[in-house]
Amino acid sequence: MPINLSKGQKVDLTKKNPGLKSIMVGLGWDVNAFDSGADFDLDAAAFMLGANGRCPTEKEFIFYGNLEHTSGAVKHMGDNLTGEGEGDDEQIEVDLTAIPSNVERIAFTVTIYDAEPRRQNFGQVSNSFIRIVDTSNNSELIRYDLGEDFSIETAVVVGEIYRHNGEWKFNAIGSGFQGGLAALCGHYGIEVA
Repeated sequence: MPINLSKGQKVDLTKKNPGLKSIMVGLGWDVNAFDSGADFDLDAAAFMLGANGRCPTEKEFIFYGNLEHTSGAVKHMGDNLTGEGEGDDEQIEVDLTAIPSNVERIAFTVTIYDAEPRRQNFGQVSNSFIRIVDTSNNSELIRYDLGEDFSIETAVVVGEIYRHNGEWKFNAIGSGFQGGLAALCGHYGIEVA
C-alpha cells in the first residue's frame, strides 16, 4: 500500500525498500470544465541537479525535447498532448543505480505548454499527483496528491528524489512558479532561447 504524502513531507525510498533499483515516476492531472479556447498540454520534466541545486549541463534537463539522459539513468516516456484518460498522463523512468555521482537530486516538474497565449494556469487543473512505482513488481510506493493550492501559476515543482547518507529519499514539494518552463529552467541553471 503506498504512503500518501503531504506537502513538505520527506520519506525514505531505498532504506524501506532494500534492493530498489528502478522506479517509474508517474505524473497525472485533470483539466477542469473550463474552456480557454485551446487544449491544455501539460508537460512533465526532470532536472538532474548537482550539489549547487543546478543542472551541470543542459543534458541533465530531461523533457519532451530531450527524452533520455546520456547515462540512461533518466528516461521520459513521451509527451501526452491532451491529458485524457485515467492514470498517469506522463511517466519518467529512473534507474537509481545509473544516476551519475555528480547528481544529488532529481526534481520532477509539470508545466503548461504555451500557457500565456492560451490564458491557462494551474488554477484550471485538478487532481494533480505524482506517484513512485517500483518497476520490478509494479507496486506503488509513494503517492502525493497536490490538492488545489494553485491559482495563477504555470509551472509546479511537484517533488524530488535526493541522496542522503547513501540512500535515496523523496520530498513532496508542490511549489508553484509563474513564467512556465522558462522560469523553471532559469531556476535550475538552464539557459533558454
